[in-house]
Amino acid sequence: MNYKPEIKKYGNCFVILFFLLPLGALAQYVQGGGNDASTPLHLMKPDYVTPYGETTGKSVKAVLDRVFLYLDSVTPMQLISKDTRALVTDLSKVDGACIFKPGDFRLISYEWGVTYTGMLEAAAATGDNRYKRYTIDRVNFIGEVVKGYKAAMKGKIDEAIPVRSVLEPHALDDAGAMAAAMIKAMNAGANTAVVRPIVDNYISYIMTKEFRLKDGTFARNRPQPNTLWLDDLYMSLPALVQMGKLTQDKTYFDEALKQYRQFEERMFNTGNNLYMHGWVQGMDPHPQFHWGRANGWALLTKIELLDALPEAYPGRQFILEQLKKHAAGLAKYQDKTGFWHQLIDKNDSYLETSATAIYAYCIARAINKGWLDAKAFGPMALLAWNAVATKVTARGQVEDVCVGTGMGFDPAFYYYRPVNNYAAHGYGPVLLAGAEIYRLLQLHPFKLNDSSVQMGQ
Repeated sequence: MNYKPEIKKYGNCFVILFFLLPLGALAQYVQGGGNDASTPLHLMKPDYVTPYGETTGKSVKAVLDRVFLYLDSVTPMQLISKDTRALVTDLSKVDGACIFKPGDFRLISYEWGVTYTGMLEAAAATGDNRYKRYTIDRVNFIGEVVKGYKAAMKGKIDEAIPVRSVLEPHALDDAGAMAAAMIKAMNAGANTAVVRPIVDNYISYIMTKEFRLKDGTFARNRPQPNTLWLDDLYMSLPALVQMGKLTQDKTYFDEALKQYRQFEERMFNTGNNLYMHGWVQGMDPHPQFHWGRANGWALLTKIELLDALPEAYPGRQFILEQLKKHAAGLAKYQDKTGFWHQLIDKNDSYLETSATAIYAYCIARAINKGWLDAKAFGPMALLAWNAVATKVTARGQVEDVCVGTGMGFDPAFYYYRPVNNYAAHGYGPVLLAGAEIYRLLQLHPFKLNDSSVQMGQ
């Protein structure tokens, strides 16, 4: 009489097992004919969405190479006539009718400042000097073009010339990322004679011409008067500390540390260890939109400051403490796929590649420098890289990158920002992430234990 109820009981268990087990694992179990007594079920392979536990230096380099080959082919270094398309070789004859030969991306932009830095890091990590030559050749080319225009225009800057943003920067976006990359390029062998004047001009803009609040904090008058953009940390401070390192003038270090603290006081949420995207003087209350890439710029700025500041410099320890808090805040919101969301704390917003790549780089860099614990954060960084790598196409394009984004005060603005393979914001972060993950695998090799990634010392 008890026989049929027992059949029903086990049948229900099988139904539950069917829905709980990943399909791949269930298939292996059924096909293999194993059971708990005969098969190590805990070693059955789950159906991971993102490759798990398969990261190798060779695979990382393959992704970097695809990105390099694509970018090298679509960012030509030539000046041409806008009308005839003829190549301009005599830079003494340049004028407003000359343009850079069009490619897929601009050679002068804050996004490409990040890309130039990423190329240098990829060369340093892998030993492949093609990456370094990419940056040095283009930085030198820009320097020669600027030199030609300065001589030809004799102090009068035509708005139509292709290097106007270099000669007359109008925003931190024009100056900071490019200045930092150019200083690093000079350290790597770029022509100081033509590059250093550009750097000096950029730094002069940041230090003396950028709009500020009354307390000296870098600000913008859009979309509201007296507005702080979290992005501007990266668009200014790495350039300042690189200049301090180049000149040994602590004025630049002190200005960078002051700016960082004044942004931090207004924009860091101590409740979740994330940053709001924008702060507006007089706004009360402040909407808290934790945009992914802006948090990336803030995290990347901390890495740049820690890299450049002398070890015992006053204020450096505060940056290190904030790095640890920010990394812990981000760790709570990493998606099961390895990505982070467009709005970090909103898991119904889309998964975004550029922010994930920046976090992968920064966390791996912090581990490699001894600022974060490898065992705690290493698996997180590897999973993030594995996710990013799935978004690099066979051609070398980077998918699912949010396009340029202003500041909004409602969720729809961020949720529905477009993504595009030509959004230049994705390429530098992917190069940086690949370079640092390549180093991480050498310095902290991982092992699988009970199928989980465990980072070694």
